[in-house]
Amino acid sequence: MRAVTYSLAAVAAGLRLANAIALDINSTASITNASSTLAYGLMSLYQNNQSSTPLTAVGTLPAPLYWWEAGGVWGGMIDYWAYTNDSSYVATIQQALLAQVGPDNNYMPPAYFASLGNDDQSFWAFAVLSAVEYGFPTPAGNSSTLWLDLAEAVFNTQWPRWDNTSCNGGLKWQIFDYNKGWDYKNSISNGAFFQIAARLAHYTGNATYVDWAERAWEWMRAVNLIDADYNVFDGTNDLLNCSELDHTAWSYNPSTLLYGTAMLYNFTNGSQLWENRTTGLLAATANTFFSPYENATNIMYEFACEPTGNCDNDQFSFKAYLARWMAKATVVAPYTRSSVTTLLTRSAQAAAHSCSGGADGVTCGQKWYVGDYDGSFGVGQELSALETIQSLLLLRGGNGTLRYPLTSGDVHVQAADTHITSTFTIPPRTSATGASGGAGASASSNVMSAGANHGYRVGIGTISAWAMVTLPLAAGLALGGGYPRRI
Repeated sequence: MRAVTYSLAAVAAGLRLANAIALDINSTASITNASSTLAYGLMSLYQNNQSSTPLTAVGTLPAPLYWWEAGGVWGGMIDYWAYTNDSSYVATIQQALLAQVGPDNNYMPPAYFASLGNDDQSFWAFAVLSAVEYGFPTPAGNSSTLWLDLAEAVFNTQWPRWDNTSCNGGLKWQIFDYNKGWDYKNSISNGAFFQIAARLAHYTGNATYVDWAERAWEWMRAVNLIDADYNVFDGTNDLLNCSELDHTAWSYNPSTLLYGTAMLYNFTNGSQLWENRTTGLLAATANTFFSPYENATNIMYEFACEPTGNCDNDQFSFKAYLARWMAKATVVAPYTRSSVTTLLTRSAQAAAHSCSGGADGVTCGQKWYVGDYDGSFGVGQELSALETIQSLLLLRGGNGTLRYPLTSGDVHVQAADTHITSTFTIPPRTSATGASGGAGASASSNVMSAGANHGYRVGIGTISAWAMVTLPLAAGLALGGGYPRRI
């Protein structure tokens, strides 16, 4: 196994045993091999399954990474198994997913209550939902409905938290009132709840899940976390009755919503309502989180922090979820496939070039548009490259299948791709987007944009910072919360 960490001297010296990840986008074998290399690199960074690991830490990532991101990793590794048929990590994934269920089997382990938010819990639910949708094996001795039971248990802890005491509804960011952020209602928590409900609706056929998904979407629109142009903003303070917004734009916010809207488009057999929402989110996402410069067309980047080099450990992983959910959306809303394939293919090529650092020569960086390794490395960078490159297998129909999400035996959902009448085209860049500008919070906004301190404005949101994501300090103070970064 390669070393878990590399000395700064080795990185600075650019020691390389290979010349980046080899990737032929026209070869399924090449994409699979590249994905395998990246999966190995990612799993080499996972150490919390040793005999000396405390039971409460099994399945988690080393500090300073937070509990939620491990859920993100296992979701990506389930996709890796599904797209490649590589079973090397199945036992490890199973152990990790079961180690963190908590005493009530709902992904609320007491060891992590001090930082447990609704969004954090949701990332583990996303992982087991992928296990449900792809038929990931359950460990011997467990019920065949194990993964579904866990996902439903998360949903059944979250819907009672729907808070009508302020802002006419919505989920708070935090679960417990003693945690910083209790007064914040954000897009990632509510968007994650929306996605969980949509995916459960698609799998089970239960209309109650559709009702909750619709309620979550309408609430986000009502408080303008989703604006009329489908930009998605980070959050709002319920002490102000959600009258002001933090306009920070993170890629995981719109993409979290995207897979949910695509699922409901599919579940409703291509309804115009859910098509419009899917198309709107895709257009806003493409316009905001791709093509940072004229010579970097269709390359993915994290708009709010990447150009200025101040992303934190949480934010390094956001592109992983953007790639994951864009690719999955094309399977259930196939009219989007052509344009999404263009975006993710170019991003995958750029990511492969960035994976040319470290002592092994295939460690991945963050800024894919620089054409080489940029010196940044870690779980988030590795996961983002893996998710983007392996998404090409889903888009190509890896292993002869598009990995269409399963449903329970008595639910029959049409594939909705036999008579494609809709189209989606990558929208033209607007003057309001790009690394140097951004469709920022308006000058009249009462809430300081998180990026304002760094010489640029942010505001075209597509996917707000996720789970253990932290409110930038400036935005937190402006909202009256003073929420610290979780570092």
